[in-house]
Parts: sequence; structure tokens; C-alpha cells
Amino acid sequence: MKPRIRMGGATALLVWTVAATAFAGSNPPAPGFDAAGSDAQAMQLADRTMDAMGGRASWDAVQTIGWTIFGRTHLWNKWTGQYRLDADTLTVVMNLSTGAGRARSKGSEVTAPDALAAILKDAMSIWINDSYWLVMPYKLKDSGVTLRFAGEKATEDGRPADMLTLTFKGVGDTPDNKYDVFVDRESGLVTQWCYYKLATDPTPRFTLPWTNWTSFGAIKLATGRGKVDVTGIRVSAADERESFEKR
Repeated sequence: MKPRIRMGGATALLVWTVAATAFAGSNPPAPGFDAAGSDAQAMQLADRTMDAMGGRASWDAVQTIGWTIFGRTHLWNKWTGQYRLDADTLTVVMNLSTGAGRARSKGSEVTAPDALAAILKDAMSIWINDSYWLVMPYKLKDSGVTLRFAGEKATEDGRPADMLTLTFKGVGDTPDNKYDVFVDRESGLVTQWCYYKLATDPTPRFTLPWTNWTSFGAIKLATGRGKVDVTGIRVSAADERESFEKR
């Protein structure tokens, strides 16, 4: 499968902050979540999934996440928005909230304003896409999301699941996308997703499993995506600011 950097990136909240009122079993939607257009059963399934992955309080306590996918290595502080991308001979260090940052290409600092702006824009798109491939199940009640229960379905490997359909309103690079997300009836974890480039498309562009759910501290992340694996995952409650600046 050829990775596409603008696929799977419907998100408006570039920085997730700690919810001061979070407690066990609490999973409030992000500001801008389409609660009116979503249904109760779908939201209950999203909450069940959050609990199965370790719970909202555990997710909020995570500050820094690192991972590699599609040959790109990421380090992201979801509290501050600090972000580092290493992709082949390109290194970008930027803040996702402000869009400000710098880049090195083939070991040389990029100083031309237009060239730097283009690189930072592409890095933002890459982050939107690649972070969604890692943490989509944590974003089921994100800003701009409409969440609907689509009935009981079986995954391609025959496991019984409840299917959620995600559509988006005015967020991210690709707000016309749609996803079908399969929540395993036994574990409560996401076990498959289907991607539609347009919400009106009759059939998905791909269907891939979410496998090898693994504990990283108090939370769980899936590392298998069928033809694609997520590697090098690390999760920390620290800001790791020195790691963003290392050469």
C-alpha cells in the first residue's frame, strides 16, 4: 500500500491538554465534537474503547509519544504541541500550535522563508496523517467528528464487532473522509478500520486490521496495520524537550 500523507487527518485539536476534571470512567468530548449529530450508542462505544485502552486519565497523563511509520520517525509532545519529524535527510522541529519551526535538509539549515514555510506545511500534514494512524481510537470524540453506530458487523477475519462510522465537519486536511471503525465485542478494542476518501463513496479505498495491542505504561496502542507496522513506539509522562533538539 502506498502511504499518502494527506489521508486520515481529520482533526482540529493540534494539542491535547490534560483535562483537570478527568477521573476514572470520564471521557468528555473535545470542544466542537458533534454531539447533536452523534448518537448515544456510538458515544458509549467510544467510551468503552477509551476504557479498554487504559482510560481517559491515563491518556491525558501521557505527554510525549514517539513512533515510526511509513519510514518517518516522529516525536510529539501533546501537551505543548512541540513536534519533531525525521524523514530520510529531512529533520523538522516545530510547534503544531503556532506553526513556527525550523528545518534541516541534508544537514543544512533551511533559511529561505518560502522553502521553510512549504516544509513546515508539509510536516504538519504528515503529522496529521501519521498520528491518526497511531492514535485514532483516542480521537473518536474529537473536534469536528460526527459519530454514528452502524450496527453489528464482523471483521474480515470473522470476529464479531460493533461498527462506528466517523464523518467530519470542517477539520484537518481532508474533512470529506469517512471511516468505519470496528470495535471488538469482547475486548472493546478497535480491530479494523475502513477508509473512504469521500463520505459518499460506496466502497472503501482500503480495509486494514488493527492488531497487536500492546501496553505502553498505562495505555495501550496497536502496532499492526496489516501491510504496515508502527514501530519504535515510546510513551512518556515527561516533556523530553532535549530529545526534540538533538542532532
